[in-house]
Amino acid sequence: MQTDKWKDYELIATGNGEKLERWGDVILLRPDPQAIWPAPFDLSRYHGLNARYVRSSSGGGRWDVLRPFPNEWTISYGDLRFLIKPMGFKHTGLFPEQAYNWDVMSALVRAAGDRPKVLNLFGYTGGASVALAAAGARVTHVDAAKNMVERCRRNAELSECPSDGIRYIVDDCNKFVAREKRRGNVYDGILMDPPSYGRGPNGEMWRLEDNVCDLVAAAAELLSDCPLFFLINSYTTGLQPTVLENILRVSLPEGRVRAYELTLPTSDRGISLPCGCTGVWER
Repeated sequence: MQTDKWKDYELIATGNGEKLERWGDVILLRPDPQAIWPAPFDLSRYHGLNARYVRSSSGGGRWDVLRPFPNEWTISYGDLRFLIKPMGFKHTGLFPEQAYNWDVMSALVRAAGDRPKVLNLFGYTGGASVALAAAGARVTHVDAAKNMVERCRRNAELSECPSDGIRYIVDDCNKFVAREKRRGNVYDGILMDPPSYGRGPNGEMWRLEDNVCDLVAAAAELLSDCPLFFLINSYTTGLQPTVLENILRVSLPEGRVRAYELTLPTSDRGISLPCGCTGVWER
């Protein structure tokens, strides 16, 4: 499924393990392990390039600034507005391919009416939370990183979401789900974007492949009696769309289940860049 409605974002070219992107008026070059094909030209010499993320041999990396640009700026997707800021580990604060899923879930929310309750787990900077709140949902946004939750709040303000559209929670998502179950709280829609790797409550390392089934099953217990959707994203290599589809079929009631790969179109040679996959259950 291709995200192709952006005006303020453009994937200019890809190859040799990198992607050249336009975020508004700023051009960035970032690593991408999926872009293993040859680049059409030396991406680092692109005439408008503002900064390139360079990996360090000791881990991590840095932004090599070539032309000045703002510390942070905003871009739009329709009526939605988001802050963009190059951060550590090559992130910018937004995953543009997820706009396809924003549209899918927002359509379900609008069709349902009556301001359905939606739970966004591992919500990051709130792209989906803002889109759903703007569509009329009452969203509970949960992330363990306080600075990411605060960025979601700023994105909501920029997009002029209703003041009661998003409830902001800084918490471990697994613990929050367990508490919500004890409280008897339910949601009409649930989405999650869990990381490939993480740490458990006692500091132990865990992999998404080993925990995703339990994670989905636990969250599914928070669905209301007449739910709209359950959506899960994965950027983990090896968790193919069919795997997500099977997990949803096993963990949720009978309904419509589909899964797909997300891609971004490039302006070069008709190439599409793979950007993870999504599984969706609908009533």
